[in-house]
Amino acid sequence: MSPVNTPAPLAGRLNQAQPYALGLFRIVVGLLFACHGASSLFGVLGGAMGGGGTVPTGTWPGWYAAVIQLVAGVLVLAGLGTRSAAFLASGSMAYAYFKVHQPESLFPLQNGGETAALFCWAFVLLVFTGPGALALDRLLPTRAGTTAPTRDEQQNQSAPIAA
Repeated sequence: MSPVNTPAPLAGRLNQAQPYALGLFRIVVGLLFACHGASSLFGVLGGAMGGGGTVPTGTWPGWYAAVIQLVAGVLVLAGLGTRSAAFLASGSMAYAYFKVHQPESLFPLQNGGETAALFCWAFVLLVFTGPGALALDRLLPTRAGTTAPTRDEQQNQSAPIAA
């Protein structure tokens, strides 16, 4: 009979792959978000709103949203300042949803806001989970002057013993 707290073999393997799955999720979401910004700012990939053009420089809120999409998307993609960039990106998508889409109809399926809602919640997830594996943040020194600990190192640190 196996111990009570031992995970099943499949669950154990999935748990080991979790940081990599999260890292891949971060990379894909960051790339897609950066593509939205690049299309609006530079007219690539179909351009702004699929019309081939660009958003006029300095216009509110379109140009500022595109800059946030491009910069935050690249930062999330690379895993640099992931939590902060994801927080900013999530807020911009929440603004887009409630200002642009929600007044049209209550549900995202009816108001065309599925993309904004999904990006918003994907970035909220990254705020709370961090970048996962394959992030450039892991290569940078922390404030203490050492590299950031891996997830395994964090889990293996024992809690202080109370006297």
